Amino acid sequence: MPENLLNASRHAHSTPVPESVDNPMSVDQEEPSINFEAAAIRLWAERRTVMRTGIAALILATVVAFLLPATYVSTASFLPPGSTSGSNASALMGQLSQLSGLGAGASILGGAKTPGDLYVGLLKSQSIASDLIKRFDLKNVYKVKKESQAEKILAARSAFAAGLKDSIITISVTDQSPSRARDLTNAYLDALRATNGRLALSEAAQRRLFFGQQLAKEKSELADAEVDLKRTEEQSGFIAPAGQTNSQFQIIAQTRAQISVREAELSGLRQYAAQDNPDVQRLQSEIGNLQGQLARLDSGAGKGTGNGIPTSKVPSVALEYVRKEREVKYHEVLFQMLARQYESARLDEAHEAPMLQVLDPASYPDTKSGPPRMLIALGGLFLGLVAGCGWVLVRARLGSDRAEA
Repeated sequence: MPENLLNASRHAHSTPVPESVDNPMSVDQEEPSINFEAAAIRLWAERRTVMRTGIAALILATVVAFLLPATYVSTASFLPPGSTSGSNASALMGQLSQLSGLGAGASILGGAKTPGDLYVGLLKSQSIASDLIKRFDLKNVYKVKKESQAEKILAARSAFAAGLKDSIITISVTDQSPSRARDLTNAYLDALRATNGRLALSEAAQRRLFFGQQLAKEKSELADAEVDLKRTEEQSGFIAPAGQTNSQFQIIAQTRAQISVREAELSGLRQYAAQDNPDVQRLQSEIGNLQGQLARLDSGAGKGTGNGIPTSKVPSVALEYVRKEREVKYHEVLFQMLARQYESARLDEAHEAPMLQVLDPASYPDTKSGPPRMLIALGGLFLGLVAGCGWVLVRARLGSDRAEA
């Protein structure tokens, strides 16, 4: 029966169709139409060829599926800082939006809208990826020569997701070794903690960094002032000025130190406060008053303290000595004030430091996550059947064209 239908189909195709008188377009110019009935008949007639192609593709896909190495997925989750407090979250987002120097991570942070998005951006940063590549020697593991290639492979095998409702961030790492998948996942958490400690994510941290820099600078200037005083002592022969003059310059040194401390505090405050901030205006007013008082003391117009000995009446040699000594005392007082400010900022930072609340640390994955061998085999069968059908139809078409020729 199928052979009769096939012969009828061939006879129908071989019968010439007369050209219509009303239609000026010739038969050669008409677009060919697909005869689904003839195609179905052809496929049924060549069903054994199609099945053989499908079975061959199924066997090949099954072999490939079992040759692929098994993979394992390890997952960890944590609650980002600021997700339980609206004010902390706003402050965190304000600080992270101004961060720079993260390389590729900086562009990721630019589009973040929630604390979860910000920490996902940090996890995708180049600095964390580079740290993990060096720590686990991933260039040798992935058999690549460049660190950039290892970064791409690590990024493809790592997944980070922030929950829209609960703000929980999930870290998943896929690897051929279950132990390495677990260690890499936990290493992401460790690297994120280290990045939190390195970046200034709060006002206290910014103040701590600022006063730390000022303290180091002042320590060097104090040492230089002490060297100048010793040189002056050796040249002039002075051991110490009179007690009244010493008290006078002690006041001048304290006044200068107070001015410097307030200027440093004002500079740090302006990093996150506007000009109309009450603290900014208060510091500016205090600095102006102290500068006026210092000008009067330096010019000798003021009475000073004690018996009121102005600096203009000190002998020139002694004046040079006491000026050097005043510089030393000024830097000593300033160093002590900056040290107190630095210690206060450090304690505030420790109190306000963002802490990662790990919900589920990465565990050893004991179940394979891939490859999906059944899907690969079924996909191979499907592609084999499609390829077989295509081959049958193409071969029939070519045979028909030869017959017409």
